[in-house]
Amino acid sequence: MLLKRFQLGLIHVAVAMTLVPINSTLNRVMIKELAISATLVAILASLPYLFAPIQVVIGSYSDHHPFFGLRRTPYILAGLILCVLGLLASPYIAFLMADNMPLGILAGILAFGAWGMGYNLSSVSYLSLASEISGEKGRGKTIATMWFMMIVSIIATAIGLSRMVDPYTPEALIRAFGYIAAVSLILGLIGLIRLEPRSSISSSSTSEAYTVKQMTSAITQNPVARLFFIYLLLLLAAILGQDVLLEPFGAEAFGMTVTQTTRITSLWGTFVLVAIIVAGLLEGRVAKKTIAQFGNLGALAGFVMIVVSGLTRSESIFYTGIILLGLGTGLSTVANLSLMFDLTAPGMVGLYIGAWGFSNALSRLTGTLLAGIMRDVVTQLTGKPLSGYLVVFAIEALMLLVATVMLTRINVKEFQKNIEEPSFVEKVALASD
Repeated sequence: MLLKRFQLGLIHVAVAMTLVPINSTLNRVMIKELAISATLVAILASLPYLFAPIQVVIGSYSDHHPFFGLRRTPYILAGLILCVLGLLASPYIAFLMADNMPLGILAGILAFGAWGMGYNLSSVSYLSLASEISGEKGRGKTIATMWFMMIVSIIATAIGLSRMVDPYTPEALIRAFGYIAAVSLILGLIGLIRLEPRSSISSSSTSEAYTVKQMTSAITQNPVARLFFIYLLLLLAAILGQDVLLEPFGAEAFGMTVTQTTRITSLWGTFVLVAIIVAGLLEGRVAKKTIAQFGNLGALAGFVMIVVSGLTRSESIFYTGIILLGLGTGLSTVANLSLMFDLTAPGMVGLYIGAWGFSNALSRLTGTLLAGIMRDVVTQLTGKPLSGYLVVFAIEALMLLVATVMLTRINVKEFQKNIEEPSFVEKVALASD
């Protein structure tokens, strides 16, 4: 099982590596160096998450329709290839937008859209596979392993990227993105080798697949599932929405170079890693919801410190905020993902993982658009670019506070009870007729 966890981790690493350059360095270059509107950057960055509904469809379809005995591997492979292609194209798109905005926007929709489709195809598939391979008792360890490896890769990618773009030139940026894309593809392919056991069940002999309306009803008709969906939306929109603005904020508030702001990701990742290790050690000793609450509150404190750093122009307070945000993100990630795996049902793993993946992607969409649009609106109203960043971070702190309150009402046993009741299944079927 240790080898399987390592391979799952490699796939998670491969997909995550394609995200780091786009959501960190490229965003900063587009907003600061190329002077492209933060709203436009946010819209392009959020395009991948418009494909989020496909996670529910793919998750349910793959539950019942294996290809050559494999239910998850074909989607993981297709998704990884699309992610790599999107990463390779993205720096060219940024420079094209600076020279020819209409053509650049059109090309950007295609490139970021390809990455988004790949992200959705791969993530729901490897998370479903992780849940199935691990079993209920091993899910926590699998999650910790996957996220430990992912964060290590994020730190390594950020450090490597900062060195490859120092000094910054367009050529250096394109070359760096190419290296990362190649490494990502190789690691993903290694992770897929003999990972998924072949199923003897053919597509013709499986049970009936769910329609989109039935899948939606399965979430909305279960009060706990509905609450958890909204909780994830608020939580992740706050934690992940900062991706598009954190590095440009460092450049605006403290005059940091491209190399310096790229290293913010490695600092954040280091403390996420520390928190993941702590969360792994606490598994079985402390309730998942308790760990999640500590994480949520830690991330909230991090946003507050970042706002204070902007008001006082204090780099030390800013880095303190980054550390708290990293610690909170790590604890919250492990605990909430473990909780997510608990909120599934036999025979419907792909369906529910797809739903939670949809919530994840929708939260990124919400958070990214909120960040970009709000930053530009406040900047226009006040004439001070820094004010836009501070308002966004304050809103994200408030969203975390609301999510923390909502978590107290989520009950796994109640979810399972609703799933097991025949009346619930009947209600889902009736609701879709």
